[in-house]
Order: sequence, then C-alpha cells, then structure tokens
Amino acid sequence: MTTKYAGFIGLGNIGQPMAQHLNASNFPLMVFDHFPEAMASLVEAGAKAASNAAEIAQNCNYIGLCVRDDNDVNDLLYGDQGILENSTAGTLIAIHSTVTQASLLRWASDAAAKDIHLIDAPMTGGANGAEAGTLCYMVGGESAQIEQCRPYLNTSAATIIHAGNLGAGIALKLCNNLITYSQFTAMSEATRLAEACGLSAEVLREVGKENGVINEQMYMFISNRNALAANGDQATIDKYMGPMGLLGEKDLNCALTTAADLQLSLPATEVIRDMINDVFIAKA
Repeated sequence: MTTKYAGFIGLGNIGQPMAQHLNASNFPLMVFDHFPEAMASLVEAGAKAASNAAEIAQNCNYIGLCVRDDNDVNDLLYGDQGILENSTAGTLIAIHSTVTQASLLRWASDAAAKDIHLIDAPMTGGANGAEAGTLCYMVGGESAQIEQCRPYLNTSAATIIHAGNLGAGIALKLCNNLITYSQFTAMSEATRLAEACGLSAEVLREVGKENGVINEQMYMFISNRNALAANGDQATIDKYMGPMGLLGEKDLNCALTTAADLQLSLPATEVIRDMINDVFIAKA
C-alpha cells in the first residue's frame, strides 16, 4: 500500500515551524517550497521533499498551504501541475494564507466539483507562536471536515476556533488583522505626539497598562521599531520593517476587497491601508 503523506507548501517564517511540528508528529510529511533551501532542514529531520505542487497532490491526503496571497494560492491550485488537477477524491486542503473571502469560496467550490475538500484555516500568533506551537487557528467549514483537519492543526495550535461555515475563518482573520494594524497606527501617532510633548513611550505605556488601552503587542511594536530607527539608517529600517509593512498593506487590501464584495464601506481602514507601510518604516 502506498504511503499517504501530510503535505505542506510554503516554508516561510511561519510555515517553516508549522511544518516542523507536523514532522515531529506521527504524520509522514512531504513538503514543497519554491526555494529548495527552505526544505533542507525538514528533509534532514525526515520529511520528504517534493519537486512541485503536483507531487504533493499525488501523494498527500492532507495539504496545508501557507503562502503569501491570492495569486500564490491560485498558482498552486490550478493548471495541469496544480493541486486540484492532481489530488484524489477526499483530499483535504487547508488554506492558512490571508486572502480574500471571495477567492476562498471560489477555490472551495472548484475543489468540491472534484470531490476535494477545501477549508479556510488562517492563524494568529506569528512566527513566535508557530515556533512555540501556540497558534490560534480560525477555521471555517463543515464540522466533519474540521474534525478531519484538527489532528494536523493540533500539532502547532494552542487554540482552534471553529468560526462557522466555509469562509468564516478568513473573515475572522481579516477582522483580527484590521484591529491589529489599526492599533499599530494609533500607537505610532500617539507616541509621536507624546514625544513631541516631551513624554516617552514608556510613560504612555504606564497609563495604557492601567486602563487597558495599550496592550503588549502594541508596545513591543513601537518599542522595536523606534529602537531600530534610533540605531540605524532608513535603509536598515526598510530592510527589516518594510516587508512587514507591505504584508500589512496586502492584508488590509484583502479586508477592503471582501468588504466591497459585501457592499460595505470601511473608510478608516482605507486610510490605514494607505499609510500602514509608512507606519512600519517609521515615516508615520
């Protein structure tokens, strides 16, 4: 009997530790990333490297996708070498990427036409949470599919929230990210005002801790960004903070696109989307 693997595609700073936890479990693991060096440590630990997405699809009954955006997921799912064309009936695909809800629903519909199950399973907790195995997954789909997916998610999860029907998980993630980036923007501008008035971020934090306005994530963001800005030139800030700013812009675009599909206007989110990269690189 041919061994069926758990498959994982996308070995970035979050996907890599997620895959490592899968590899340390009882699931034989097959991985793929466009950068072969990203697979090296997992192969050394016993995982099997695939040469493309089709090989993952042909050998895995569970596939986790943790790539950047809608376009990346599209490229992996469709075409002669895509996952949908090469998977067998009953395969379960978990989309961990932050994408638009409309894309998620379209992918799931196309998968269902081939008797393949696709659910949304984005997470929060970042790279540190992935490494510690303390991620919070927000999952959308039918209960039977969630239960099928749960053993795989449990390898890197502290919490799994079944948000509701298909698409509810990514909706919850988009809302969570909207709040996060709004907090970062507010913290950045409040700190600029405080410092212009002769105050420090630390004294602002003291008050924020007492009344619950400032959480630790907000403080660590502004503290780390400002320390980098104080000790490096703009090129250094751009190098380390710029990619996160662009990711924030992408995530907020997903929220705004999803809102527009629902005839919903989010004017404050539009403003934050337009400035979030500057917030990360200490220009706002």
